Amino acid sequence: MHTKGAIVLALVFSLAGLAGCYETPEVIVYEPGEYKGARDPLMDQPAAERDQILKQRFELVQIDR
Repeated sequence: MHTKGAIVLALVFSLAGLAGCYETPEVIVYEPGEYKGARDPLMDQPAAERDQILKQRFELVQIDR
């Protein structure tokens, strides 16, 4: 009888462990070439000013390399 209880207990723990691994798939498929995010305020700047801002950002991050 002791072995039967151990098997049932192992089965219960196995099923509980498998149930904890379940995830619902939430895949979002976007059309290629279409950005669906928020508008980037940087893109509203003139090209020369935008390039200068991007250069400054790059230099802030890449200064140690």
